[in-house]
Amino acid sequence: MEYTHKPVLLQECLEGLNIRPEGVYVDGTLGRAGHSREIARRLTAGRLICIDRDQAALDAAAQRLAGFLDKVTLVHGNFGDVAAILEGLNIPAVDGMLFDLGVSSPQLDDGSRGFSYLQDAPLDMRMDQTAPLTAHDVVNGWSQEELKRILWQYGEERYAGVIAAAIIRERSKALIETTGQLVEVIRAAMPGRAQREKQHPAKRSFQAIRIAVNDELGEVERMLDSALDLLRPQGRLAVISFHSLEDRLVKTAFAQWAKGCTCPPDFPVCVCGKKPRAKLIGKRPIVAGQAELEENPRARSAKLRVAEKI
Repeated sequence: MEYTHKPVLLQECLEGLNIRPEGVYVDGTLGRAGHSREIARRLTAGRLICIDRDQAALDAAAQRLAGFLDKVTLVHGNFGDVAAILEGLNIPAVDGMLFDLGVSSPQLDDGSRGFSYLQDAPLDMRMDQTAPLTAHDVVNGWSQEELKRILWQYGEERYAGVIAAAIIRERSKALIETTGQLVEVIRAAMPGRAQREKQHPAKRSFQAIRIAVNDELGEVERMLDSALDLLRPQGRLAVISFHSLEDRLVKTAFAQWAKGCTCPPDFPVCVCGKKPRAKLIGKRPIVAGQAELEENPRARSAKLRVAEKI
């Protein structure tokens, strides 16, 4: 198969990373390897560490990174564990890291993985198919209050309460086994006006369950806790987020690194002594231009933020 995948905000990521040919870089979310391929293409004596929790992405990398594998190390793991991964590879610091937080297109397009509300499949939603927790476990095992919490917190679903109650009612009769069954439960629970909205009625709920199954926000938090320490001075961290929950975490961490001082705003002078640890590359997040949106509508919600270690 000819390699034709167009990764999100590709040129902007390459510019943001400011790649040095002899540098060491991390692509923490390999996916279809679109970003990795272009990073590796720009390396001479450098090295690229590619991490993905989905073994299918790593299995496909040999073809997608053909011609560059001598510069690449493939790792099956979670990007939240990037510190431990680099330690295991005896790499104390790197020159740049990229994290594309979106669900990869093959996962969405493969109906059997259970990510899509448009295709009927077993309730799974695991990015790492060796992980123990599935969407089936969440939907059929978690309490009504916990379901309501994740639907509201992770999906920003305003009908979280009635959807959670409907799930509990239906599963008391028989387990909810497939994505199609879950879609019908959600659809039936929502008022008519919500069903007539342009957005699919199950979109927010499926996002919430997927985030819970994969602990996506926890992975982002763990990555942000360690990323800056793993960069060399002038090294850059680039993060692409696709919804407000992820972007808020990234924006807050970057702002704290750039500010440094933690004294209350009403203090006349700084007494904490903390200095800025990074500078922001650009005052606003970078978003896709019209040409990219026409080519790849999935880029519409993408936001790229870049920070450079001082």
